[in-house]
Amino acid sequence: MDFADRLKQLAEKIASQQNSVLTEEATKMAFITPFINALGYDASDPLEVVPEFTADIGSKKGEKVDYAIKKDNEVIIIIEAKCSTHDLKEEQATQLRRYFGVTETRVAILTNGIQYRFYSDLDKENIMDDRPFYEIDMRKMDDYAIKEIRRFSKDMYDPDEVLKKANDLKYLNAIKAEIAIEIMEPTKEFVRLIAGRVYSGHKTNTIIERFRELIKSAFDEYIRRTIHERLQSALEKETDGSSDNLEIGERDDEKDDGIVTTEEEIQGYYIVRSIASEIVDPMRIVDRDVKTYFGILLDDNNRKAICRLHFNASQKYLGLFDESKDETKHHIGDVSDIYKYKKEILETIRRYEDVE
Repeated sequence: MDFADRLKQLAEKIASQQNSVLTEEATKMAFITPFINALGYDASDPLEVVPEFTADIGSKKGEKVDYAIKKDNEVIIIIEAKCSTHDLKEEQATQLRRYFGVTETRVAILTNGIQYRFYSDLDKENIMDDRPFYEIDMRKMDDYAIKEIRRFSKDMYDPDEVLKKANDLKYLNAIKAEIAIEIMEPTKEFVRLIAGRVYSGHKTNTIIERFRELIKSAFDEYIRRTIHERLQSALEKETDGSSDNLEIGERDDEKDDGIVTTEEEIQGYYIVRSIASEIVDPMRIVDRDVKTYFGILLDDNNRKAICRLHFNASQKYLGLFDESKDETKHHIGDVSDIYKYKKEILETIRRYEDVE
């Protein structure tokens, strides 16, 4: 079994067993140790993997990190494990940061067996960064994730290459966040930049505000057209039988269970995902289509419903949830009207995340 198959098999196992793995020790045994083995390290070999690795910190003796992966007798990766039922929190990263500073490693991983956050010391040497340079949810395993995780495998691990890529990913994520902001609410600087390329007149405040709305409409139209083209391409491939599988990011709209995912539902999903990216990793925003509505969840968790799209009738409704998780339907005339409920959507996510 090759590397990609091992990761995909583990991803399937996590998806099927996540509701049965309820303790930290069970998480380590069922999810994290198999992940280490999938990377090519032998979790049963103490020369490669040291569980409960001692990382003495100043006067504190006997401090232990859950796993230390070694190569040539040097620690190359440390892993702090949490229970799969617990969301990853900043204070847990703080704990991992203490361990990072007293080992020679350049990579630290915080995980609950489902989500993995990868840290390094890109900002200041030997001090773990505040933000991870890469995050992955194992339930959303795709070719891109496999490619990135492969860099940490036994056969591929090269500290210089990992740090170079980590630095690229750090800025890539920052750029994506800035793009999401410009899509949702273009800044004055961005509006002036675009207006300067297409409008030769004087840029008064009135003109700037006019172009702000035009740019928002242009973004919406571009996203709408791109989604339509990808859906059309996928449907054409199904029709002519040229491919049994859709491309990464494309969807199988005609399901055997009678559920049909429409283009407007996908547009709504990407709008919510764009809004959510302001405070969480957009990869954590997951869609779940059922016959009566199109659900959008955080972490693919039914207990973390962000909103519902009721687009199956002539009247469109956006379902939002209050603190008691009661749903209220709001009539919308167009999919882009979802942006009007940005505040409510972010408040719902913050209730799940405690994001400041």
